[in-house]
Amino acid sequence: MEIVDPVSKLLEQKSPEVISIRSDESVFSAIKLLAEKRIGAVLVIDDGKLVGILSERDYARKVILKGRSSKDTLIREIMTPSPITISPDASVDDAMHVMTSNKFRHLPIADSEGRVLGVLSIGDLVKWIVSSKDEAIKHLERYITGGQAAGAASGA
Repeated sequence: MEIVDPVSKLLEQKSPEVISIRSDESVFSAIKLLAEKRIGAVLVIDDGKLVGILSERDYARKVILKGRSSKDTLIREIMTPSPITISPDASVDDAMHVMTSNKFRHLPIADSEGRVLGVLSIGDLVKWIVSSKDEAIKHLERYITGGQAAGAASGA
């Protein structure tokens, strides 16, 4: 079953706040922000332009494992530069394909002018897909039972 809902519907259910940080800040400040906001990645925006994304994975692989100091390392040194974005009109299936084929867990959503509207996590997409499939099953059950709620036909 293909999920053709636009990702803009998922963004409507999330906070409109776009959490970001500048590339000239320390990795320590980014990790602190991730912990405070309870998120796994933060957008890196300089002068209103998306220049990168920094994830907990970047921190683990490019700071911790290399013995670097998070207070002495700048975000621009370890961020993933020029992240892939997707349009708010793109489908949930398209977003899932982009994320799985590129092996990342966070996908920025940007409009035609490059303005960031939000970011979706793989968890956001999975939750939406499961919910959509549940709705399809309920619809089919109503169709099969002639519009009666499950259990109503049996007198329950």
